[in-house]
Amino acid sequence: MTSAEIITIGTEILLGEIVDTNTRYIARALRSLGVDLYRTITIGDNIERIANATRNSMERADIVITTGGLGPTVDDPTREAIAKALGVETEFREDLWQQVVETISRYGRKPSENQKRQAYVPKGAIGLRNPVGTAPCFIVETKKNAIISLPGVPAEMEHILHESVIPYLQKRFGLDEVIKVRVLHCSGLGEGMIDEKIADLERLSNPTVGLAAHTGVVDVRIVAKAKSESDANEMIAKIEAQVRERLGSVVFGVDDDRLENVVLNLLEKRRWKLVAIESGLNGLFLRTLPNSASYPDLSVDSLTQALRAARADSKADIALGVSVYAEERAAEMVMITPKGEKTHRITYGGPPRSLPRWSMNLALNWLRTILEEM
Repeated sequence: MTSAEIITIGTEILLGEIVDTNTRYIARALRSLGVDLYRTITIGDNIERIANATRNSMERADIVITTGGLGPTVDDPTREAIAKALGVETEFREDLWQQVVETISRYGRKPSENQKRQAYVPKGAIGLRNPVGTAPCFIVETKKNAIISLPGVPAEMEHILHESVIPYLQKRFGLDEVIKVRVLHCSGLGEGMIDEKIADLERLSNPTVGLAAHTGVVDVRIVAKAKSESDANEMIAKIEAQVRERLGSVVFGVDDDRLENVVLNLLEKRRWKLVAIESGLNGLFLRTLPNSASYPDLSVDSLTQALRAARADSKADIALGVSVYAEERAAEMVMITPKGEKTHRITYGGPPRSLPRWSMNLALNWLRTILEEM
C-alpha cells in the first residue's frame, strides 16, 4: 500500500496565528486515492528543521507533501530546505520565472527582484504550474519517493492538488484502490460502554472500526479499502448494519450530521415548536436553538417555573431547560411536553471548561429520544 506524510510549514501556524486547514484537505484527497497517511507534522520556517523532517518522512513514506514556505521573502525556506534534504543545490528555472511574470502582469504590475526567488527549485525538480497564484510548485523524485511542495494558500494548494498532483500520483504509483470512511455519531452511551458492545468489530483489519470520544458524543469510524467505491461501500454497509443492530437508537446520525440539526429536523417533521432556557451554558442554546433565552443562576425549581411560563407565552409544544452548576460539576435538565414534566440531574467528571458543551449535548440527546418515542 502506498504511504504518505504531510508537512505543513509556517511559524505562524505554530504561534496559533492561523489555523492549518491544508492538512485535512490533503488527507482526504489521499484517502480517496487509497493512500495510507502515516503522519502529519507542522514545522516553523527553519531550513534545517524542515530538511530533517523531510528526510525522516522519506524514510517512512513513499509520498511526502509539504505546504507553505514558497513565497518570495527570506522567511520562505521550503525550496532551500527540500534541496538540503536531498543533497542538491537549487537552480533558477526560466520557465517558472515566466509563470511568475505572467501571473503578476495580470494585475498590471511588474515582478520585483526578490520574486525571482520563487523561480528557484531543487535541481532536477519537476515544475508545477500555479495558475491561481505567484508561487510555482515542484515535485522532486527519487527511486522510492515523490516529494511534492505546494503553496500554503488554501485556494492555490487545492487547485494544484487536483489539477496536477493527483493525476501525477495516480500514474507514478499506479493507484487503483480507494479508501472510504463512514462515521456513525452516537450519544447516550459513553465510549467505554460502546467499546464493550462492538469490541470484536474493532479488531477487524478491513474494514477497520475505531472510536473517537467528543464532549457528549462518541463517533464510530468505519474505514474500508477496496478496488472500487462500490466495493468499499458494500464492505462498510455490512459493518454499519452490525453496529446499528448492537447500538440501536444510540446512533443518531452519520458523517456530516450534527446532533442539534437532527433535533431540529425532528421538530420540523412533527411541526412542533420548541422553547429553550439555559443557565450557565455560555450562550450555547442561544446559538443553537430557536426561541431560546438565558438566565443566570437558576435552581431546578426556578428553571421549571421559567419554562412553564415561556411555554405558555410562546404556545410551544415542548420546552427544554438546562442549568449548569460549575462548582458541583453537575447540571439539571427539565423537559415539559404535552405528556407532562420530567427532570434529570447529571454529574460530570471531565474538564470543567467542557461542562457546558457536555450538558447541552446530553440535553439535546434527551430531547431527541423523547421526540423519537412520541
